[in-house]
Amino acid sequence: MRSQVLLVALAITTSAPYSTAAVEPLLQRPLQASLTDKLKSAEAPTYTNELFKLHRNLVEIESISGNEYNVGNWLVSHLQHEGYTVETQEVSKDRFNVLAHFGNRHTKILLTSHIDTVPPFYPYGTHHNASSNTTTIFGRGSVDDKASVAAQITAVNNLVSSDRVPKSALSLLFVVGEETGGDGMRAANELHLVPDTVIFGEPTEGKLADGHKGNLGFTLHAKGKAAHSGYPWLGRSANEVLVKALAALMQVAEHLPSSEKYGSTTVNLGRIEGGVAANVVAETASAKIAVRLAAGTPAESRVKITDALRAAVAEYEQDAGEEVLEIEWSSEGYGPVGIDADVTGFETITVNYGTDIPNFKNFAGKKQKRYLYGPGSILVAHSDHEALVLEELVQAVEDYERLVLHSLAK
Repeated sequence: MRSQVLLVALAITTSAPYSTAAVEPLLQRPLQASLTDKLKSAEAPTYTNELFKLHRNLVEIESISGNEYNVGNWLVSHLQHEGYTVETQEVSKDRFNVLAHFGNRHTKILLTSHIDTVPPFYPYGTHHNASSNTTTIFGRGSVDDKASVAAQITAVNNLVSSDRVPKSALSLLFVVGEETGGDGMRAANELHLVPDTVIFGEPTEGKLADGHKGNLGFTLHAKGKAAHSGYPWLGRSANEVLVKALAALMQVAEHLPSSEKYGSTTVNLGRIEGGVAANVVAETASAKIAVRLAAGTPAESRVKITDALRAAVAEYEQDAGEEVLEIEWSSEGYGPVGIDADVTGFETITVNYGTDIPNFKNFAGKKQKRYLYGPGSILVAHSDHEALVLEELVQAVEDYERLVLHSLAK
């Protein structure tokens, strides 16, 4: 019978909630002969083959944000097979976080990554270059963020099996929804985890990130009045209202805060849609916007953006006698995030993307170390050519081990 603990409105299940069948041996399908030889090479670390297979299994399972059930289910079974105590935390229907440990949820060190990806799904594949003896692995999530997931699991397994770190010191948390606002990590706060150190996995080119830009997201909803396109004066085009607003937004973007460390604040017009047909004056239109903040507070930038947008559509609203543009803020947002980078031997990097770091609350009652590290480059993540080389994946295991050992020595 399944034991359950209810935390606020979120369920934690401590036994396998989905599949009770034994885990199939990892990947029985044959690989390229040259790649097989490389994985078995005397020069390769002993864990290389299992790391490669674990990563492959994760990437082959499509897990676009909102559709993480299958990869979560597989991950639960795999971790249980590896000897972990696995808890799942429901975030929404058929979506859950995965917390793995060795009987002690409240550990000194927590390693965490996300299991969701951006759309669209690109299938897994490899290419081995015999002349350079490098293997490229590609597919959606191969970098962001399943490379970190696979490397973190392998690192913890290595540290525990070699008795370099006690089991009671380490736990793993894999969350959903990072790519769409972080609902998984915000839900994980209900677990009230209290690690001294949190190691976040994101693509950092194998370097320690010493900070990342802030984030502010919103959606614009323009309201028009439908009419025949041959008689546009009988209506009001929502598309025209939206275009006017977006033009003003791009102008004000040049005056948003900047800093020496993070550069300029940037504005991305992520998705625009409106109207129903070419011969109909558009009644509705919308645009989803992402702002990467280089300095200041979200509130400061929000005021500047709001003032610019309201001024841009003032004439339309005066004629209509009503509001024609709604600004829907997705959250309060957050400013630039400073991150610990005090580990000798690592290069450092500053990144422009957002992470789950500001979504994770510190319940430890003292200053908490937070590191951001991962294999692969953000410059190919979210693209149609997302990929990394096998050597990056292998190096990440060693680097995660170094971060853990450094943290325990403090």
